[in-house]
Amino acid sequence: MPLNPFLAKKSHLLEGLGWADLQSDPEAMARFTEYFRDPDQWTMPDVSVEDRKVPGPHGEVPVRIYSPRDTSHGAVLWLHGGGFSSGDLDMPEAHLVSAELAARARTSVVSVDYRLAVDGTHYPVPVDDAHAAWLWLAGEWSARSGPICLGGASAGAALALSTAIRLRDRDELRPAALLLAYPFVHFPAPALDETAAARMRDVPQLLRFTTESIEHMVHTYAGRLTDLPPDAMPGAANLAGLPPTGLVLSEYDDLRPSGDLLARQLEESGVPVRTYLATGMMHGHLNRGPSLEEVDRSLDFFVATLLGRPPALDE
Repeated sequence: MPLNPFLAKKSHLLEGLGWADLQSDPEAMARFTEYFRDPDQWTMPDVSVEDRKVPGPHGEVPVRIYSPRDTSHGAVLWLHGGGFSSGDLDMPEAHLVSAELAARARTSVVSVDYRLAVDGTHYPVPVDDAHAAWLWLAGEWSARSGPICLGGASAGAALALSTAIRLRDRDELRPAALLLAYPFVHFPAPALDETAAARMRDVPQLLRFTTESIEHMVHTYAGRLTDLPPDAMPGAANLAGLPPTGLVLSEYDDLRPSGDLLARQLEESGVPVRTYLATGMMHGHLNRGPSLEEVDRSLDFFVATLLGRPPALDE
């Protein structure tokens, strides 16, 4: 499929821009902001929101809890992306996704503000925070009904997968399902095939993942590029015994081969896996609102995964 027409017609706004320009040039930032303006403004669904802090091995971990106004069935622990070194609870991939899942699935969602890989913080600290938040949620939910699931996007998907592996290995309460959006879980990253590589030329350079940027992301997170623990980039780990998994992939994504490979690995390991490909969309498309059809469909796919029913989507 071609690049989403709404995104394609805005691509000129990012021409010639680099990340340094966004820090120093107000006009560049204005163009960047306009590029990420959706067709319609997102309206917060009718859910309650509460900020809390939960205990963790490196200190308290901030979380934000989204609860439907009516009876809640089950819970989800959600981990935003941001290349392991950026992102927060206010970004759409955290706030919008959590609110939408809570409203659509009538489930409680706990979004985790895990420690980022900055200022000397490296793996396993972000995984430790995610694990601590999971144990807190499992304890809080022990007297309530409904399954507890675990998910995340991009780097957050890697942290979710690493956490699920740790829970399995320690024989702790495992998630009922995994929700993974455009996961980056392999290093070295699998390469695009020739057809996909040619298609990626339509994506603004500012939004591409180069070999150098991928290496920087991994080095920032793990502190090195060699001899990585298997659960640091968990595509290298034993995946047997993990829960049923719903994968959302972006069609125009330099990191999509990691998600494609993960799907094959999970299937080979005997893990039930369903995949939804958001056609015409780029990596990080859950940072946009559901006025874009493929964002809306991606959210519905995750809701179907949470509810344990076959997604009513063309996969």
